Formats: sequence, structure tokens, C-alpha cells
Amino acid sequence: MSLEERIARADERGLAASGLACLDRCLPLLDGDEELLRPLWGSLADGSDWSAPLEKARGALLGLGGEEAAGAGGDGHAEAVRLVAHMLDTAPAERTAEAVRPWAESCSAVSLRVHRLLDPAAEGAPDPAGAEDPPPLVAAELRRQITVLELLEGHGKQGLRRALDVSGEGRRVLRAVVSRRARGNAESGV
Repeated sequence: MSLEERIARADERGLAASGLACLDRCLPLLDGDEELLRPLWGSLADGSDWSAPLEKARGALLGLGGEEAAGAGGDGHAEAVRLVAHMLDTAPAERTAEAVRPWAESCSAVSLRVHRLLDPAAEGAPDPAGAEDPPPLVAAELRRQITVLELLEGHGKQGLRRALDVSGEGRRVLRAVVSRRARGNAESGV
């Protein structure tokens, strides 16, 4: 089953977790502390309202940290930062399937785009949406997105812990990529 089909079948919790997981994996671009998103994950687990933790995360991540990060790196990096900030900014305060579905779809596409922008192997490669053999960083992100949706579909609330682990792994990978790019830019004087 394709990623798009999995998103179309997902329930409210699966959609919210899918979007949140994409945001979580892209967090290194906003220089954000992963703990800022923990209350959002917690609200998915206990069914509580997520609007207050969402506003707190927006305030912390879309403040100076996100703006400073946008200025670092090359054009691809700056675009990636803008995309991730937009992902956070457009998260719906109301967590219903109708409100969260378009956000989850957008987060999926944005996250794949961000990974493509940052993947050194993606130079000249086709866009991930139509690519049969996407670059490695993009392929790994696509697998993580599918895994998160599978976990929530197959295990419901109990799948959240594993989904969080999958996101943490992806966040560490992207943090390493961002760090390598920053070192490379510093060495080349960019």
C-alpha cells in the first residue's frame, strides 16, 4: 500500500501522529529541543487537547531560533527551514480527522521535500513524488512515514511509543546531515 493510501485510511490519531512525526524528524532545522514536542505526543497518548502545547511549541520554535536557523547554510537549507516552520505554523489547533488530514498530507510532502533538499545524492535527481529510486535520505524518510502509519493502524495508541522512536531515529539522521552541511559550508567559507 502506498503512503498516500495509508494517509487516506488513517484515523484522527494516526493522521496527527503522522504529521507530528514528520515535524519531529525535521526539528533539527529549527534548532529546536526535541522536548518541546513531547507534550504533543503526550496529548495523542492520553487524548487530551493539544492546542496549548502546540502554541507553546510554536512560540519557542518559531521565535528567534527558527529565524536564526533560516539564515544559516545554503539556499536549500534556508528553503528547508522555511518549509519546516510552515509545517509547524499550519498545524491545526483542533485535532479532528477533518482538520488534521490536510495537515498530515502536507507534512508528508514537505518532509520528503526537505529531505530531498538536504540529500547530497539528490543533485539532479527527479522529485521524490515521481521517482522510482529516490535518493537515500528521501527513501529513508519515506520508509519512516509508512512505518509510523503502519504502527498507528496496527496498534492504535500503543503504537505511539514506537512511532516516537522511529521519529527520534530520523531526527538524529537529519541532525547529522545538517551538521555535516554546516561543517562543509564553514570549511568552504560559505
